[in-house]
Amino acid sequence: MSRISVRGFAVASATAVTAVGSVVGVASGSVAQAQNNDAETTAADTTLLADIPTGQQAQVQTASLTQQADAQAIQADASAKKDAEESARLAAAKTAVAKKAAAEKAEKAAKERAAAKSAASRSSSSFPVQSSYTVSQIQAMAAQMVPSGQFQCFSNIVSHESGWNYHAVNASSGAYGLFQALPASKYSSAGSDWQTNPATQIKWGLNYMDSRYGSPCEAWSFWQANSWY
Repeated sequence: MSRISVRGFAVASATAVTAVGSVVGVASGSVAQAQNNDAETTAADTTLLADIPTGQQAQVQTASLTQQADAQAIQADASAKKDAEESARLAAAKTAVAKKAAAEKAEKAAKERAAAKSAASRSSSSFPVQSSYTVSQIQAMAAQMVPSGQFQCFSNIVSHESGWNYHAVNASSGAYGLFQALPASKYSSAGSDWQTNPATQIKWGLNYMDSRYGSPCEAWSFWQANSWY
């Protein structure tokens, strides 16, 4: 081995791989560059493999293959690291988008609850007292008290429960009014005129939907699944 220079050893290693059928080829740019540079510098170096004793040629070949394996391992590690970093970036971006959507949803829900609370706080005195009310008049009251984005859901429930008849009575259970409250006296928490003023019943019904389900639309979703709320 003393006859082989460091430069000659690298060339001999590459030449040895070629001599045995180019088992894996030159795996790293550094080995290929070294081979090209040495080949240009001296053609004599390419014959060094023949000068190596037969017993030592296997060592040269092993060293070359080891070098190639190391280069491939380094390249694989770099590729795996890059893939991991990209996966982490995508996961972080996805999490950020989900958090933003959740925050926006929570903010919207909070605004709707605030609007519902403000609307529901209107007393029966906010509307002219009448001896009777038509369905259109009752619906107009509800439209002023229920947030616009929730009104259709609210209306769906009232339509199914009472057909907007604030005097509706369930003959078998005794449930009463627009929302078929049972017992009917539940309406009194919204005002003592609950039997004669649909606005009082509307106020109670909206408070009930908000407190029990979160909103009229969530109450309507429950109603659709269960036919009651």
